[in-house]
Amino acid sequence: MAMFWIQFVLVLGAVLIGIRRGGVALGLIGGLGVTLLTIGFRSAPSEPPIAVMLIILAVVTASATLQVAGGLDYLVQLTERMLRAHPKYVTILAPLSTFFLTVCVGTGHAVYALLPVIADVAIKTGIRPERPMAISSVASQMGITASPVAAAVTFFLGFAAKAGHPVTLIDIICVTMPAGIIGVLAAAGWSFNRGKDLDKDAEFQARLTDPDFRKALDADVTTLDKKISTTAKVSVALFFAGVATIILFAVCPELLPMGADKKPVAMTTVVQFIMLAYGAFIMFSANVKAKDIAHSSVFIAGMIAVVSIFGIAWMSDTFISANKKFLVDNIGIMVKIAPWTFAIATFCISAFVKSQAATLAITLPLGLALGLPIPLLLGLMPASYAYFFFAFYPSDLAAINFDRTGTTHIGKYLLNHSFMIPGLIGVGMSTITAYLISSAIL
Repeated sequence: MAMFWIQFVLVLGAVLIGIRRGGVALGLIGGLGVTLLTIGFRSAPSEPPIAVMLIILAVVTASATLQVAGGLDYLVQLTERMLRAHPKYVTILAPLSTFFLTVCVGTGHAVYALLPVIADVAIKTGIRPERPMAISSVASQMGITASPVAAAVTFFLGFAAKAGHPVTLIDIICVTMPAGIIGVLAAAGWSFNRGKDLDKDAEFQARLTDPDFRKALDADVTTLDKKISTTAKVSVALFFAGVATIILFAVCPELLPMGADKKPVAMTTVVQFIMLAYGAFIMFSANVKAKDIAHSSVFIAGMIAVVSIFGIAWMSDTFISANKKFLVDNIGIMVKIAPWTFAIATFCISAFVKSQAATLAITLPLGLALGLPIPLLLGLMPASYAYFFFAFYPSDLAAINFDRTGTTHIGKYLLNHSFMIPGLIGVGMSTITAYLISSAIL
């Protein structure tokens, strides 16, 4: 028992230090944790999550190529046209737009170009920008668990296959997509009347007396004047064709190629070569330079995720494998009786780990060791997003900075910020919905 707690403190310390240093530190320190567990405590190292890392690598490379080709700019421009055509409904349409933008491209980083547009539409319409801005930032991250090409989804797919309890990509999306939409709509509905209207907000009206403030509000923010090339539009079509091809193989497994063992090739492998292939199609069609792909923001963020998952998932799996009997004997029954406690644990971990894929890399091996079935773990998957809790994620900070009225904010007491209630409503509703759907269909 003492040995378990010593190892637990070591693993927890490694996670906390990695979070504090940020970036690839989580992966590097995770690797250090594996070394200490293996050499210091003589625990057998588990297998590193190679398949999962390769999936993320392939998807991120294709997404980064799409970004360099101008495809993300085109998607943002299309979204802006819709928002400006229906400005009175920006509080509902904006979060749905950021949610589906993430679903389409597999990363929440695409939201940054859309946030200033959302703020501008709200200001020009006289709507308190906090209403659409806060939930739009939250919704952009909720879309990750509903995207067939997001790191969190591909990690779950690979983990389930490795654990011998495979679920298909369609199974995952059938649970997380409707759950995410319901969560976003619930949070947007609450946001529709939050705070005072701008014409009744005394603090805002006082700031209007400042000529510089009024000038900043009157500035036009738009992407509609940006010329989108034909190749950018083609790149979007090619990327979606890649996603559609993956979904086709998932729906029609009889189309899967055969491996050397005369069995259908695993979907985890299919995702890898399909996304690399369509990334190559985009590169050729748009004449994208390879060095530009490697320097894009999507590629850099994706590589950080790969390194983080490499170390942290390996360390967590090694620790859990070495202490599986202790975990099952002591807390397994409690979690089986009240599975919602595992959702809370996942939520708490995510509040500090700024990645849903990294959060799942920590919690899924533990859930499996405790005897929780894969369908149940899938139902609790939306709880892996909680980094809105402290409002330190880049999309939250960007929403604050892009709101020229200052209504989107972090409060005096740190936790009373604009994202707290929309986040709790959105994640709570999506987790409950996903749990109910997975229980019914899987």
